[in-house]
Amino acid sequence: MTLEMRVIRADEWDVWYDQLELAFGGVPEAPEERELCKALTDTDRSLGVWDGDTCVGSAGAFTFRLSVPGGAVVPAAGVTAVGVSPTHRRRGVLTSLMRRQLDDIRAGGEPLAVLTASDPAIYGRFGYGTAAYALAVEIDTTRVRLSVPPGTDGIRLRLVDPGRALADCERVYAALVATRPGMLARQPGWEGMPLVDPPSTRGNGSPLKCVVAEREDGEVVGYARYRVKADWDQAGAEGKVEVSDLDALDPAASAALWRYLFSIDLTWTVRASRRPVDDPVLHLVSDIRRSRPRTRDSLHVRLVDLAAALEARTYGVPVDVVVAVADAFCPWNEGRWRLVVDAKGVARCTRTEEPADLELSVRELGSAYLGGITLTSLAAAGLVRELRPGALTEASRAFAGDVAPWLPHGF
Repeated sequence: MTLEMRVIRADEWDVWYDQLELAFGGVPEAPEERELCKALTDTDRSLGVWDGDTCVGSAGAFTFRLSVPGGAVVPAAGVTAVGVSPTHRRRGVLTSLMRRQLDDIRAGGEPLAVLTASDPAIYGRFGYGTAAYALAVEIDTTRVRLSVPPGTDGIRLRLVDPGRALADCERVYAALVATRPGMLARQPGWEGMPLVDPPSTRGNGSPLKCVVAEREDGEVVGYARYRVKADWDQAGAEGKVEVSDLDALDPAASAALWRYLFSIDLTWTVRASRRPVDDPVLHLVSDIRRSRPRTRDSLHVRLVDLAAALEARTYGVPVDVVVAVADAFCPWNEGRWRLVVDAKGVARCTRTEEPADLELSVRELGSAYLGGITLTSLAAAGLVRELRPGALTEASRAFAGDVAPWLPHGF
């Protein structure tokens, strides 16, 4: 039977999502999570592949705004819900979905597509490059101490109901978006995602808790959401603190929140994942080894409109470089491009027939786009080729950012 790809109807969402759950192992989400996903889904951007009456493939996109170097917030398609039923793999379904989706994103005028990958090896062939990593720590608070900056003792901490504190927490989050590439400006409805807390996902932990950090005038300048997992052995308490979110507007508030999490009674471990790889806690702990830091890939970036994407961000130093870009999947990006950055970091990117100074694929350009992965490191792996002496260093310095890109939450 011939397979059919089309945009799903609103009344087909449950069947479409059932297929996605099947593609990811068949374990259903908690009802609360499923209902929020349904509310956030844009069915006009949701593709389904059908074999008769059966949905066998899916791909969707959220309409996001992504922070980029320089503080701009750029339209980006948040690719999501990509899955193919086990009965229909190796039949070109995924490639067809990616082809249609990127064509639609281009037609809609979004210069970027971003995703998080269940398997990062899948998406490189479609031009997505790993642009941000996430840090996880597991800190032994019986042996690790914190050194806090001046002003920490002036921060007041207050335990609050997570729902009641949501507006204050969202103001803190919104203030941080322009300061770090990779963050998503929260669209309507997304503010509720961090508060979804079904008992089935707690892993024998407590309900979600929230502590806010305030200045003397009562202004909320930070918050942490966490749960406590009680545990005991013959020696006594072995509890753990699981941190889901921690955001702060200044070093004192950040340190005060970490110190609070370290000091919760009957706990000996603080765990946090999905943190920026340059999280300040790495410089506050007395023993980095007993904090067990580790990283994994987080945000993958695909330049859909190469020139528009490169002109949307700013750069650290002036540069004038011609880049030969390979992009077989989106051939409109392929060719030689001249990137000229002025003294203010503002870029102009145009097609050119001039000789290339660098040669790379669109995947590597996506990796370097947010400033966290250097072109020199990619060149050391043989992924970027320098054709004019000095061009690699010049371009790498221009692309590099001052802070690590960070995706605070999944989608």
